[in-house]
Amino acid sequence: MIKRSEIFDYAKKKYDAKPDYPFEKYRSYAVLRHSDDDKWFGLVMNVPREKLGLKGEGEVDVLDIKCHPANVDDLKTKPGFRPAYHMNKEHWLTAILDGSVSKDEIFSLLDESYDLTK
Repeated sequence: MIKRSEIFDYAKKKYDAKPDYPFEKYRSYAVLRHSDDDKWFGLVMNVPREKLGLKGEGEVDVLDIKCHPANVDDLKTKPGFRPAYHMNKEHWLTAILDGSVSKDEIFSLLDESYDLTK
């Protein structure tokens, strides 16, 4: 399982990006932005499992990242991925942070998202 803090540490170390909490209603939703133009390259949220079509009760942490459309179509058929939650579903993807997606893959997808949102 990958923790929010690991994603935030990675983004800070690699991109000098600190989490921003812009939503008054959703105070735990964290946006990762480019430092030069404030474009988003990641969004970490805690979402009710049923909203993602997942079994069980309660919430699960997820990461929304931008991907090439072909990658979105491919990845959302794999365990641990869903169509983007509250983002453009053609270009964005939700990765579930419950251990079903490896830390290395999460970081690789975050790198791709950063590059695609430059």
